[in-house]
Amino acid sequence: MNNIISTFDITKEALPDLLLKIRQGKIQIPDLQRSFCWSDDLVTQLLASVSLGWPVGSILLLETNINTSFRPRLVEGVVLEKAPPPAQLILDGQQRTTTLFMTLFSENPTLIRDKRSQKISERWYYIDIRKALDPSVERETTIISFNKTRIKPGFGEGTTIDCSAPDREYELLLFPVNSVFSYADWRQQYSRYWKYNPTKLDIIDRFEKEVIKRFEHYQIPVILLKPELPKPAICRVFEKTNTQGTELNFFDLATACFASDDFSLREDWETREKQLKKFRVLSSVREIDFLSCVTLVATYYRRQKALKLAHPPQKLPVVACGRGEVLSLTVEEYQTFVDRVIGGYEESARFLHGQRIIAAEDIPYQIQLVALAAVLAIIGFPQGKIRSRLEQWFWCGACASMYTSWHEVRAARDMLEVPEWLLRDGPVPSTISDAIFNSNRLLGVQRRYGSVYKSVSALLRRHGAIDLATGEALSDVNYFNDPIESHHIFPTAYCKRLGIAASHYNCLVNRTPLSKLSNQKIGGRAPSQYLKTIESQGIPKQRIDTMLRSHLIEPETLWADDFEAFISTRSQGLLELISQAMGQKSNVGSLIDIRNRQSQTDGKVVRISNG
Repeated sequence: MNNIISTFDITKEALPDLLLKIRQGKIQIPDLQRSFCWSDDLVTQLLASVSLGWPVGSILLLETNINTSFRPRLVEGVVLEKAPPPAQLILDGQQRTTTLFMTLFSENPTLIRDKRSQKISERWYYIDIRKALDPSVERETTIISFNKTRIKPGFGEGTTIDCSAPDREYELLLFPVNSVFSYADWRQQYSRYWKYNPTKLDIIDRFEKEVIKRFEHYQIPVILLKPELPKPAICRVFEKTNTQGTELNFFDLATACFASDDFSLREDWETREKQLKKFRVLSSVREIDFLSCVTLVATYYRRQKALKLAHPPQKLPVVACGRGEVLSLTVEEYQTFVDRVIGGYEESARFLHGQRIIAAEDIPYQIQLVALAAVLAIIGFPQGKIRSRLEQWFWCGACASMYTSWHEVRAARDMLEVPEWLLRDGPVPSTISDAIFNSNRLLGVQRRYGSVYKSVSALLRRHGAIDLATGEALSDVNYFNDPIESHHIFPTAYCKRLGIAASHYNCLVNRTPLSKLSNQKIGGRAPSQYLKTIESQGIPKQRIDTMLRSHLIEPETLWADDFEAFISTRSQGLLELISQAMGQKSNVGSLIDIRNRQSQTDGKVVRISNG
């Protein structure tokens, strides 16, 4: 408990002292912090609260030392010829502290962002002294913002407010808030301007007592984190406290952790991303996916090194790609394994091409691609028995939806088990041994773009499925980037006319990948009708039957418009296709007999045979 308590202190900091440290560069912000983005009304609200002595929340600071790996930058508005190493970094409260520095401590206008247009503009802030001394006036309404000219147009003739010169400020009794901490100088010039008029001096005395002193004595609550706090814990705190605007992912946090004068994770990723996007199937790889893959490989080799040193099992490093492991990754580890991971992704593109997965949107699970690339980074290009085994592992994971939940845990487990199985004939990975494809999913899956449909579509392309309209193999159509979509074999309109339940005609068995042109030829007609249309266009019936069988469709069921027979025979064909891909028939259950299942649709009883 003592260790936990010692990782942070709770204290207060006088506002002028805090802002002075910011101007001196002693307090800075991590480079990944978002830029200042407050609007005019938020700035006004903050100034009003401080002027009344009201709390505006605490700020979170991190003490730095030589081991701190966050790249710092000066708070916006601070100008120094050479920034010193910071003593503290702002982890939470950047927007508030930047606002207070720009408005109260800077000689330059405050930068604000318009809520609607998102445009940046420059503003000067003033307090209307007379209104501020009136207790019936809400404080926010006493604070006026001017553009960079310090001239504010009014709503009527002669109502323009001009503070472009100090004399105009004194005349209008408008106090510039950036003079709060140099109030004595401003007061002296004000007094001279009014020739020490007792009434004017009385006003300014009251203003100093009721407003200026609030700023001078304002205390900011500070939570000060010690540098001994583990880096992952600091990143976690930083992420949780920065909830406004764009969410920070662990790549952003790792970028800050890796940052140094001679290395930028983000710049390195931009280079790696270009390498990956040479392959269409890798075009959707995100920076967090890539970093997770590097972490899997790095932690794998950490463990292998410990095994060689005969460390006891309970002390072996974990193989994982969760947030904590990613944030514990060192720059040296990243640089050591990043090229190997690029190679793993390139081999993945080649492997997926062999499975007729050409486009990124055809990948059943992006996280499985992370695991695949990590495995290939270890084993290199798979050949012979190793390739057959890798295909079995891939299709078990995809068809049996092994990556649906706890996917990071699944990826880590595969990283432990798959290389051992492939390279050293270790135990069969749990992704294979635990994989069970419930045959009911053929009837229950309704999603056109879910993992099961993507898996079956890819397997059909690998099987040699031919497009009905073009006569080309679907894998070739897909390769040349022509759109391939999920289409009904028994069209929706036709099924509705027969009273077939939507749950039946929308099931995976009644869907197959086809081109847009094929879908146009199918239309909403009975299968026998659209097949005759295709035949009338010069394609022999024998060729049409061959194309249908390439989709595991028994042609006679379509020529006869027999929905029940079609569902039954195609279901068995799809089960055999999935069984062969998963490599273990015992893991694919037989299709349930729903011959007696009845569906009530528009008062009609429909029997669906799937024996």
